[in-house]
Amino acid sequence: MADIILDALLDTAKLIPFLFLTYLAMEYLEHKTGDRSRKLIQKAGKFGPVIGGVLGIVPQCGFSAAASNLYAGRVITLGTLMAIYLSTSDEMLPILISEQVAAGTIMKILLVKACTGIVAGLLIDLVLRRKGVEEQEHIHDICEHEHCHCEKGIFRSAFSHTLQISAFILIVCFALNLLLHFAGEDALANLILNKPVIGSVLAGIVGLIPNCAGSVVITQLYLEGAMGIGAAMAGLLTGTGVGLLVLLRVNHNRRENLKILGLLYGIGVLMGIVLGMIL
Repeated sequence: MADIILDALLDTAKLIPFLFLTYLAMEYLEHKTGDRSRKLIQKAGKFGPVIGGVLGIVPQCGFSAAASNLYAGRVITLGTLMAIYLSTSDEMLPILISEQVAAGTIMKILLVKACTGIVAGLLIDLVLRRKGVEEQEHIHDICEHEHCHCEKGIFRSAFSHTLQISAFILIVCFALNLLLHFAGEDALANLILNKPVIGSVLAGIVGLIPNCAGSVVITQLYLEGAMGIGAAMAGLLTGTGVGLLVLLRVNHNRRENLKILGLLYGIGVLMGIVLGMIL
């Protein structure tokens, strides 16, 4: 047991410098471009899903949370909101960079997320327009910095993020090392999350966890070989960080929130199943 714990600690410790530098760069990017990104998405109009899908993959503090607020105020369309939700990388990108995953692989994952978000968003808005559903602008209680800690200073915020994510990674590494010790390496390949369809269905649920835990678990399981690419993409597509949590708090139409939740889950799982079959 001591060796298992030590291995988990060492594996996590190796990532901390890379995580901190990545989060520092992300915080700086948010500090410099955050307000411009929000203003751009507000003015995008019918091209909102395209702009939202592209901006969603850019690592920004609280962008999905800001999108939830903007949608609650009907400043952006449902399609734009869905494009941002599906494309946002949450904690996936820092972990992939810290694990020194090939740049080509990272770009492919981001491209799939962005394209899925853009296509889904455009289709959703097209259907709503044909049904005559108009998005009326009625801004109320828009907090553009929801769940963003940039005001604490980028170094402090980056350090806080690093500690939090490192703790999650440590837990996942410990669990996987425990599994390998008692069940052997074949156990990873035989996990249910590695199975077609059912893996995507379950991963999509994990992705809906309204904090960073979902994307951390999914990314680590994928990197360790405990989860196939289809299931991983299903979970990463449904993961919105705190976006859903903010939506449930600021958008008071519960039935609409459930529909958005179901739509996000359905798109993510369907895409995961398709990718699992063709890759």
